[in-house]
Amino acid sequence: MTPPADTAPAILAEGLTKRYASDAPPAVDGLSFAMPRGATWGLLGGNGAGKTTTIAMLLGLLVPSGGRVACLGQDMAKDRFAALARMNFSSPYIALPSRLSVAENLRVYAHLYDVPHAERRIAELAAQLQLTELLDRPAGNLSAGQKTRVALAKSLINRPELLLLDEPTASLDPDTGDWVRSWLERYRAESGCAILLASHNMGEVERLCDHVLMLKQGRVVDQGSPAALLERYGRDDMEQVFLDIARGRQREAEAVA
Repeated sequence: MTPPADTAPAILAEGLTKRYASDAPPAVDGLSFAMPRGATWGLLGGNGAGKTTTIAMLLGLLVPSGGRVACLGQDMAKDRFAALARMNFSSPYIALPSRLSVAENLRVYAHLYDVPHAERRIAELAAQLQLTELLDRPAGNLSAGQKTRVALAKSLINRPELLLLDEPTASLDPDTGDWVRSWLERYRAESGCAILLASHNMGEVERLCDHVLMLKQGRVVDQGSPAALLERYGRDDMEQVFLDIARGRQREAEAVA
């Protein structure tokens, strides 16, 4: 049973499972977690661990083979659109229409989300994300780093309460990447937005995340705060923890919660 919307977790997954074929191993296998409002969680794992499939089910783009998921108190199988109006998603790997200008792309999404005072919101985001000089440029003519910032602006157009981010600083130089992380930290602090972050940048994970879910072959094989995982594995940074888990060197000092 889904808790009342105003007290429900940002994301509640119960036994979430996805098989792409009946005779194939599951891409996601019985995933269960409750992510609280206002938190930033990391969803980590190697290629093929199930991160993208999980995010697609959280967005309602894929129908689970088993289990259920609720976002912001809304069952995604029944009330997907009620939740999606309060959510958003960013990935630099999903291209915006290349012939439309940056401003035109943002206007399309502002319209889809029924954003009030859309032009004001676009100007505000452009100023905050240093996109003002790019607004009239076709999206297809942007550099990889510029496209990443536009994708982030798109994901913030409706002031989401739940933000799903896939590699949000991909293709950014270290200075701009640091600036974007600082911006996300401020946005979460000011808005109370919950953020689920899929990233291969372990420094980013250590800096931004309160809690981390480590996936392997569609299952959670370990979880905890970055500090707790570092202590559990006796490592100095999350990249070393990631490699331990990816290569099957799990510690037995503590059972997975």
